[in-house]
Amino acid sequence: MALGDLMASRLVHSSSSSSAAPSAALPNHHTNHVDEQLPVENGPEPRRDAADEESPSPVAYLPQVVVLCEQRHEGFDEAAAAAAGPSTSGLVSKWRPKDRMKTGCVALVLCLNISVDPPDVIKISPCARKECWIDPFSMAPPKALETIGKTLHSQYERWQPKARYKLQLDPTVDEVKKLCNTCRKFARTERVLFHYNGHGVPKPTANGEIWVFNKSYTQYIPLPITDLDSWLKTPSIYVFDCSAAGMIVKAFLERLDWSSSSSGSSSKDCILLAACEAHQTLPQSAEFPADVFTACLTTPIKMALHWFCKRSLLRGSMEHNLIDQIPGRQNDRKTLLGELNWIFTAITDTIAWNVLPHDLFQRLFRQDLLVASLFRNFLLAERIMRSANCSPISYPLLPPTHQHHMWDAWDMAAEICLSKLPQLIADPNAEFQPSPFFTEQLTAFEVWLDHGSENKKPPEQLPIVLLSQSHRFRALVLLGRFLDMGPWAVDLALSVGIFPYVLKLLQTSAMELHQILVFIWTKILSLDKSCQVDLVKDGGHAYFIRFLDSLDAYPEQRAMAAFVLAVIVDGHRIGQEACVNAGLIDVCLRHLQPENPNDAQTEPLLLQWLCLCLGKLWEDFPEAQLLGLQSNAPEIVICLLSEPQPEVRASAVFALGNLVDIGSPSLNGADDDSDDDEKVRAEINVVRSLLQISSDGSPLVRSEVAVALTRFAMGHNKHIKSVAAEYWKPQTNSLLKSLPSLANINSSNVYSPSSFIQGSRQPAPHIGPVLRVGSDNSATGRDGRISTSSPIATNSIMHGSPQSDDSSQHSDSGILLRKNSSNGGLNYTRSRPVDNGIYSQFIATMCNVAKDPYPRIASIGRRALSLIGVEQVVMRNSRLSSGGAHPGETSAPPSSNFGMARSSSWFDMNSGNFSMAFRTPPVSPPQHDYLTGLRRVCSMEFRPHLLNSPDGLADPLLSSSAAPSNMGLDILPQSTIYRWSCGHFSRPLLTGSDDNEEANARREERERIAMDCIAKCQRSSCKMTSQIASWDTRFELGTKASLLLPFSPIVVAADENEQIRVWNYDDALPVNTFENHKLSDRGLSKLLLINELDDSLLLVGSSDGNVRIWRNYTQKGGQKLVTAFSSVQGYRSACRSIVFDWQQQSGYLYASGDMSSIIVWDLDKEQVVNTIQSTADSSISALSASQVRCGQFAAGFVDASVRIFDVRTPDRLVYTARPHAPRSEKVVGIGFQPGFDPYKIVSASQAGDIQFLDVRRTSEPYLTIEAHRGSLTALAVHRHAPVIASGSAKQMIKVFSLEGEQLTIIRYQPSFMGQRIGSVNCLSFHPYKSLLAAGAGDNALVSIYAEDNYQIR
Repeated sequence: MALGDLMASRLVHSSSSSSAAPSAALPNHHTNHVDEQLPVENGPEPRRDAADEESPSPVAYLPQVVVLCEQRHEGFDEAAAAAAGPSTSGLVSKWRPKDRMKTGCVALVLCLNISVDPPDVIKISPCARKECWIDPFSMAPPKALETIGKTLHSQYERWQPKARYKLQLDPTVDEVKKLCNTCRKFARTERVLFHYNGHGVPKPTANGEIWVFNKSYTQYIPLPITDLDSWLKTPSIYVFDCSAAGMIVKAFLERLDWSSSSSGSSSKDCILLAACEAHQTLPQSAEFPADVFTACLTTPIKMALHWFCKRSLLRGSMEHNLIDQIPGRQNDRKTLLGELNWIFTAITDTIAWNVLPHDLFQRLFRQDLLVASLFRNFLLAERIMRSANCSPISYPLLPPTHQHHMWDAWDMAAEICLSKLPQLIADPNAEFQPSPFFTEQLTAFEVWLDHGSENKKPPEQLPIVLLSQSHRFRALVLLGRFLDMGPWAVDLALSVGIFPYVLKLLQTSAMELHQILVFIWTKILSLDKSCQVDLVKDGGHAYFIRFLDSLDAYPEQRAMAAFVLAVIVDGHRIGQEACVNAGLIDVCLRHLQPENPNDAQTEPLLLQWLCLCLGKLWEDFPEAQLLGLQSNAPEIVICLLSEPQPEVRASAVFALGNLVDIGSPSLNGADDDSDDDEKVRAEINVVRSLLQISSDGSPLVRSEVAVALTRFAMGHNKHIKSVAAEYWKPQTNSLLKSLPSLANINSSNVYSPSSFIQGSRQPAPHIGPVLRVGSDNSATGRDGRISTSSPIATNSIMHGSPQSDDSSQHSDSGILLRKNSSNGGLNYTRSRPVDNGIYSQFIATMCNVAKDPYPRIASIGRRALSLIGVEQVVMRNSRLSSGGAHPGETSAPPSSNFGMARSSSWFDMNSGNFSMAFRTPPVSPPQHDYLTGLRRVCSMEFRPHLLNSPDGLADPLLSSSAAPSNMGLDILPQSTIYRWSCGHFSRPLLTGSDDNEEANARREERERIAMDCIAKCQRSSCKMTSQIASWDTRFELGTKASLLLPFSPIVVAADENEQIRVWNYDDALPVNTFENHKLSDRGLSKLLLINELDDSLLLVGSSDGNVRIWRNYTQKGGQKLVTAFSSVQGYRSACRSIVFDWQQQSGYLYASGDMSSIIVWDLDKEQVVNTIQSTADSSISALSASQVRCGQFAAGFVDASVRIFDVRTPDRLVYTARPHAPRSEKVVGIGFQPGFDPYKIVSASQAGDIQFLDVRRTSEPYLTIEAHRGSLTALAVHRHAPVIASGSAKQMIKVFSLEGEQLTIIRYQPSFMGQRIGSVNCLSFHPYKSLLAAGAGDNALVSIYAEDNYQIR
């Protein structure tokens, strides 16, 4: 199967399996839709037929939907993003040669002195005579010497044709010196090769001297190796073909050691190849040529075949002279000689890569083509000469390779070649049959892929894959599979040398290679960003743009092309310019739009990477930004801000954010530039769309919005300050007496960003400033009133007024605006002001972002406020004054005076150095009544550790050490979506994860346990008479919520201060304790369990509407925040009484409270999918989602009414009743009755009555229980067992059956020191067992009750 098809099948399978999960999670499919069966507004009772009587399978109660388990929920901060993105260091530095080199000059020195044997050599008869395959005695000595010299020249020239060659035959010392100096002068910094053949002179001396001649050839003259080295210098490579050549190597190494110890320069790059060791003599056997070492180095195929032929079974049947007649050319792989050469190269490369350390392999086999060829051939020389008891040596020293098993593959290939040779010579037209070598090696590689891993020995066939030209497609597919195994595999492949190979393949037009090449380049660039330079230099970007624009490939593969292009333009101006000129902007924008508006949108991964590619293309590139604006890019990309995938939304924000120019000094005076004016207007349109999604449910999206808005602040900071100065002026004290603060601008639940534009523009008489502004805008008015044209002076922002219920209790932040003086590098501004409304909206939104429940986003918000000169003055809430200060807060001494600070920018005060800490000093002493409703003021110290994000991570903003001139660019918070998204391609894409199999097995086991427990509890008596555990949580404010985990004896409890504690009730041991957050606003609403059948997550709903979801909460200190968002962002909640419920089957979270709407969140998409009007005059006090029907939930109201809603019906509201009339106390608890009947609900009011309703009949209850007299505080309905429980403030818990029978009444703890159970704050049943947890308000106890026969494990 082709890799493209394999990828498609994997991806389609994964998408189909994931899309199947929701359908499996929709229980009760055989019944009709709910709007056909539930009466609308108490309509006529529907007819019930037999189908209604049937009970669906119990599996309906075990939902299959799993949410919040995507890669984005593992974390996306700067550290995670940096680890995920392509690198330019680390692994990368190993594979790429530090500097490519070539051998520029070759000096050939032959001391043969033909016909005169040296005195220290005794030759045998017959003995080896051939030099360069020429018999020197077949012609006159001078002619023979000249012919041998020319032949050696031609043999070397085949390996390095572009080098300059210098030949000296039987030279003197002066001639060698001149030769060396000439070669070094010509080569300059390139390598020089010195080849010495000393077969006609004595052996080297013990001092490492080689011999040459005097002018008259009457004496042998010694040439010290030190002189030779001083002439040739470095870099150099020496080949010594003579007996006892090891003497030279030994002397050379001694000189290198001496040089390195004295100067450390001469020894850096010197390579030696010697024919034998110091005590050895060259082979004299007639079966070898006399220069067998040189023959191996320069004519390896011929030498290898001659040597093999004499040792194979063919030796008696084949004439040796046929080897010299092998047809073909060595560089033509489709001929016999060319294929043999290719096989030999593959085998020697493979041996070297498997035996040598990788850095040495890179130096010897990848840095210099001639050196690489010589060392491949040196491996052959070692094999052949060791058979003659002669051991070639080298420096650097290589490990022995003569017995490597890959030589067996060479022998087989040689034997097949020789067996065909007579036929091919006899019939030149005979068809050439390729060797099976490459096919067999690829098969071996494929077997390794099926069973290998990072922890096993690397595949030894990897170098062969690059050289399998006749099987190129198969080789590339297997290479792609290997690269998919992880970054370690990519690094191995790069170290072998695939880079130039796959780079050259981008020039091919072969259609079948397109998909696999894109995949391979995706894997390479996911590891190493530096390849972008090579791609642009060779025009490779055009290849990927064409592929991206093609509709033939799968969307996932085109997403890979978009990724490659994004890496090409990432921080690379030449790449950006090349891609812009190639039309990349138009290609991306075209594919971001569906051809037919009614068509489903494109594959999310492709949309994501098209946006990221555009964002990187526009990043810090004004010309490309202008082209994008002219191409209508904002309107196209803005449409993606409502996509269901958070990654797509975040990527769209990233692209839009990079269309916003952060400003530059050159633009400050461009008032006459109409293009710039158009650009500013387009940027404002972009920012307006970003402000509208600043409350997105995904931290990934909100983080990008915050970063993009900070870029806007950078480019418009002067105008933003002037707008603030215009609207927030010093007011009279009488106004300030009635003003708690404008802090509610900074609360995440009081306004929607659009409210500034939509609200009334009438000034409110009770609003005064909490900002003291000093501005360089001299036109500031002096009348002391807020401008009536101010968009911020609207009714929608006035929730901080005394008319609001929560103003005096929950105002916890003030804002001050620093005087606008020179901001150093931050004083960039736009050429002309725009609509001031967008600036007001921006300031309020960023104040909101600064209190985001996700710590990193809040940190970015604080940075943005600092960049524009708005400081937050954090005030401790008097209601929570008993709690300790949290990190990031600094308590000021008690004082009767409260002053708003005014100072120049803290960037200027620190002059770019953030180590100086200071407090903003108070100005003129204000009146005492400024302190209305406030106890203490905390002035922010500008120390890095105090501006750290609440999660304790160091703030990168404050670690900058840039000079003031460019400080503004360096301290901007960095986007993480691009580098984080890059991590997707560094992970395996073709294989399923083993973790999925383990998770599925664990889930099946849990489903079995759950079904067993459900069956038991449905048959049980449900009399909770036995108290099996009592836990003193030590909460100061009592237990507000509790939760029993389904598959472990764990109870989770929390208090109003949002302290969360986990306890093992079987072992009576604490498990974990942590804070939900470190902010001063505290208040808990509910604990919920998400994904209870899998790796469960703990949802903590705060009473202000913020939702935080934790994983690993049962590990001591191991809790990790998965996501956090404000569930009621943009809605007023005066009483901070938000209620929640969770529906696993649909993945919906329902949130409402003192507001007119019910917000329905899809936690898979992390966005609001519905906003349902409650159609009631009072607020909602209780919510309960159906465990049977997706999208159905019940709501209890403060006015004692009950309503049922269904998001699937057009009217949403399907049932209304007032079961508690004539009482009007609020509904404390509501729930669907246990079992599979979705029509019966239970409602309990604060008055103490519990009402049972059947929504199919009437609005009147069919059963009423007077449980408690005016003091009911909690209601719990078991999910499966026919039992409910209620608790009261009068230290009493009652358990009832569904028929109204009182099963249990609990007044005292019978077995734990006789303590009273306390006022009941919360009740919760175990999901599958007959267990009840009760949390007390006054003594903070959590008690767990079970039946008498309950057994502790």
